[in-house]
Amino acid sequence: MSTQLVGKKVLIITSNTGIERDELLKPLNTLKDLGATVTHASIEGGETQTFVQDTEKDTRVTSDTRLAGLSAGEYDVLVIPGGTVNADTLRQDADAQRLVSDFASSGKTIAAICHGPWLLIDAGVVKGKTLTSYPSVRPDLLNAGAAEWVDEQVKQCGANGWTLITSRNPDDLPAFSEAIAKSLQSA
Repeated sequence: MSTQLVGKKVLIITSNTGIERDELLKPLNTLKDLGATVTHASIEGGETQTFVQDTEKDTRVTSDTRLAGLSAGEYDVLVIPGGTVNADTLRQDADAQRLVSDFASSGKTIAAICHGPWLLIDAGVVKGKTLTSYPSVRPDLLNAGAAEWVDEQVKQCGANGWTLITSRNPDDLPAFSEAIAKSLQSA
């Protein structure tokens, strides 16, 4: 285990089902391996169900806590995995919306991949941001006031006083995880 992120705290938030397996586990394991303290919080707490490509049930992962009661002040970065059902459920959750809003207003980094940016729309934080996502999310982001959508492996945007890191799909996970790690190193 590396120690380059010792002392850094990461919050990964999900629903309790429909989570794209690699979009949860790869950043979680990469950041832990670099020494960060990583907390996985789900809407209901307890067991979560991951999927592969939205259709095949895969690993069950026990989350560390519930979203309710968590504070942006306790963490350095917020990570939002995709999975269509996961993202659609998270975007409707008041605690998830509050956390995203609090991270942005505190000037902290938020990282979202695939369908994860749907939550950013419902939290009201995409206006003026340049970002990427799964291609089908593009119209929703542009309609919500995103400055621009780009088709890139990873996009980092510092507009509006906070950093947003986004990626398109599981193929982009190495670049996505690396961008999160670099952001934590400079925080």
